[in-house]
Amino acid sequence: MPPSDSKAGRPDQPNAPSRFNEEKSAYTVRGSDQPDLEAGVEAIRTVWKTLPTRPGVYRMHDSGGEVLYVGKARSLKSRVANYTQWAQLPARLQRMVSQTRSMTIVTTQSEAEALLLEAQLIKRYRPPYNVLLRDDKSFPYILLRQDHAFPRIQKHRGARKAKGQYYGPFASAGSVGRTLNALQKMFLLRSCTDSFFNNRSRPCLLYQIHRCSAPCVGRISEENYAELVGDAESFLDGKSTGVQKKLGEQMEKAAENLDFEMAALYRDRLKALTFIQGSQAISAQGLSDADIFALASKGGQVCIQAFFIRAGQNWGHRSFFPRHVKDVPEEEVLASFLAQFYEEVPPSRQLLLDRELAEPELFCEALSERAGFKISIAVPQRGDRRRLVEQAERNAVEALDRKLAEGASQTRLLAEVAELFDLEGPPERIEVYDNSHIQGTNALGAMVVAGPEGFRKNAYRKFNIKRPETAPGDDFAMMREVLERRFARSQKEDPDREGGGKFAEWPDLVLIDGGKGQVSAAMEALEELGIEDVPLVGVAKGPHHGREGREIFHMPDGRELTLPPNAPAMFYLQRLRDEAHRFAIGAHRQKRSKAMGTSPLDEVPGIGPARKRALLMHFGTARAVKSASLADLKRAPGINDSVAQTVYDFFHAR
Repeated sequence: MPPSDSKAGRPDQPNAPSRFNEEKSAYTVRGSDQPDLEAGVEAIRTVWKTLPTRPGVYRMHDSGGEVLYVGKARSLKSRVANYTQWAQLPARLQRMVSQTRSMTIVTTQSEAEALLLEAQLIKRYRPPYNVLLRDDKSFPYILLRQDHAFPRIQKHRGARKAKGQYYGPFASAGSVGRTLNALQKMFLLRSCTDSFFNNRSRPCLLYQIHRCSAPCVGRISEENYAELVGDAESFLDGKSTGVQKKLGEQMEKAAENLDFEMAALYRDRLKALTFIQGSQAISAQGLSDADIFALASKGGQVCIQAFFIRAGQNWGHRSFFPRHVKDVPEEEVLASFLAQFYEEVPPSRQLLLDRELAEPELFCEALSERAGFKISIAVPQRGDRRRLVEQAERNAVEALDRKLAEGASQTRLLAEVAELFDLEGPPERIEVYDNSHIQGTNALGAMVVAGPEGFRKNAYRKFNIKRPETAPGDDFAMMREVLERRFARSQKEDPDREGGGKFAEWPDLVLIDGGKGQVSAAMEALEELGIEDVPLVGVAKGPHHGREGREIFHMPDGRELTLPPNAPAMFYLQRLRDEAHRFAIGAHRQKRSKAMGTSPLDEVPGIGPARKRALLMHFGTARAVKSASLADLKRAPGINDSVAQTVYDFFHAR
């Protein structure tokens, strides 16, 4: 086995192609398109007849090929047979079976591999009948780089490609920032980039405030800096006692030598170490590396609280709220969450849980295979570890209570919005539209989406204004184009409004950032498409450009509504409008920045970055290159006669 495919090398590459060969081991059996329970059972039974008794993963598909559910099995034939006994299934799985029209089967070498693949596919397809990890943002780490004579300490998020030691995960960027701040005070390691480091002629501010030893200008030798790096590694590895003792001895020695300035520096470093040791939310005494998880459920929702212990230190905690958990056993929710969670995060050597998993041995085997070292799972019953789990349980309950309270408040707001705009019921999907441009340039439209759960940022969309009939700077025409394109796509993908497709979900309310003109343009766009049942409201700033918070709501029938400035529904609608404005402005700035970085040379065939740089260095500007003669182009360094002729012909068409 090549070194890159070793078990130890796989934690950072959970989706490596060497793990599973899906193309060779997958096959699909299509069923009928009749949307009923009998048809679903028949499609599953057809697949079941061909299944082996080997371990593997199965996917349920609807008539359109969308993945409904991903599951794993020790024996595919035995597991899939359960779905043919539909009367014994819970209501949730009966609904799934009734929609199933085909299955995809993937065989694996072991059940542990099946478990890993299942988590991988759930994160890839996000099926509606699987428990889904809602917050799957990457976790921040502290990186101590080792690709320089003077290693740099920094915050890191994303793929771990840089050479160095990674410490984490931390629960949030804030906890990383606080730890980095303390580490700079303790060990005086540089945090600047290599380019900044290489171009210094005098120390920066961090040296003046005693947060860097200024290796960039030779204020510390390479040997002494390496000693600081070693101390930092010891501290991050959990050997803080030795570091504390060493700093104390150095402080006393400096005081004895009457070097009070240096003694004060050691004192401040000791103070920073004491601070980071005493700032733990929970005590990690007796633990080296561990992840602690506890689950709380109430009102059909689930909260999973996670604490991260690394090197004997508590590196923060985070609350997670998995989706699709209704009618799913809590043990299954926790197991599915953990499998998806460790697709992104390298596991700790020890997991402490508040309840038993259904298959703890299998889970340990799968995680150990991924990590390259043995992982244990325990449910503590007494002692310090039990107190840590109880702390996580309390935090899970409190976080879930806060979530439910926020949800109740959101429900009341949506009910008020429904009453204000005469909707049939509280809106499940609100779409808000805004445009952004500067004198017609880099124009685009933006759509943000909100619902009972808050903003749905994965549903946000940008629309580049590209129709020739849309005049630059015409806000009304821009709004008309955006609405036409959005709803024309919905009509094409899902004319019967049954769901399926990128724009298949239809809104219960459309908010337009603008007044009567924008509302009229939006209504014209919907009328041309034959859409008459989508509620539409314009949100315009009131007197004094909205500084008093007196927005005016323009209805399609010409009515104008206002709310008291302190009305909760007013604040909510303002927040929706402001979010659309923020998203539109950000997208416009991004587009403008990209346009500013373009050059006419980018369009010349055969001109890459190196030749583009050579031409600009020689002539100064792209305009000078464009007006240069063929002889001048040939004299540019790195430009041969053929390339010079290509450039000349591009700008001087004959």
